[in-house]
Amino acid sequence: MDQLLDPAILFFCFGIAAGLLRSNLEIPPAIARFLSLYLLMALGLKGGFALTKSGLTTEVAASLGAAVLLAVAVPLASYALLRRALNGFDAAAIAATYGSVSAVTFITAVQYLDTHSLPYGGHMAAGMALMESPAIVLAVLLANRARRQQGTAESVPLRGVLHESLTDGAQLLLLGAMVIGMLTGARGEAAMQPFTGDLFKGMLAFFLLDMGLSCARQVGALRGAPRWLLGYALAAPLVHATVAFGLGRALGLEPGNTALLMVLAASASYIAVPAVVRHAIPEARPGLYLGLSLGLTFPFNILVGIPAYMRIAHSG
Repeated sequence: MDQLLDPAILFFCFGIAAGLLRSNLEIPPAIARFLSLYLLMALGLKGGFALTKSGLTTEVAASLGAAVLLAVAVPLASYALLRRALNGFDAAAIAATYGSVSAVTFITAVQYLDTHSLPYGGHMAAGMALMESPAIVLAVLLANRARRQQGTAESVPLRGVLHESLTDGAQLLLLGAMVIGMLTGARGEAAMQPFTGDLFKGMLAFFLLDMGLSCARQVGALRGAPRWLLGYALAAPLVHATVAFGLGRALGLEPGNTALLMVLAASASYIAVPAVVRHAIPEARPGLYLGLSLGLTFPFNILVGIPAYMRIAHSG
């Protein structure tokens, strides 16, 4: 209940309500883009500042290794399951969506930890960056295989997809800000405190308002979708988070880092993956992979998943 009384979460709920009521309330795309870049820059800086204090430890290496393992295992397992009922293109696109990550879900989880004074490692932001691209590459390879089997079209060159996914501006900003945070250390943290601290909560609330409006718009795209697929959108984050929890415990990660690993595994991309998949796998239906991730999984994680993952990771 405390999670729902958080101002940022309440603005998210308000955005959903306004969207369902078909209000003309909207955040201009340019402002929404700015808010997204601000949040990533602030997160990267905070992660860099934290890394100057902790250094490169065994915990850091284990966390990043676990993130990469999940980034490969989740899309492959998802594709194997989805291919039983969907064509290869839709299965690959949805597997990529759920194998990649949602930056806003991760940022909301970080804010939850900060609000409750729960420790975590700043390096987990790097884990988020590492988990974004593998699912996209795997999806393109799977789609190319489906095209060869059907003999319908030429394969999409992997080099262009790799370049687009690895040089994505938002991802580069996150990593660049993290490096700057590491280089400037405590002096930089003090200088940027109003930017990374005082403004952060309000900016997140503003952005979640826009996300609530977007979620409401995607609900209509799911009309006619199979019920089992709607169930997948709610069950997949729980299954993936459970796997991440077991992995975090097996590696002896700190509870805060295990919680963030669970959030990353449970999240689904609704920006980076759809942007690439729309061009790389045009045969897939955007209403499915975008509608499921943004219309169901994202609000589920924000309202229910994050507090649940936090409690589980910090239990015992």
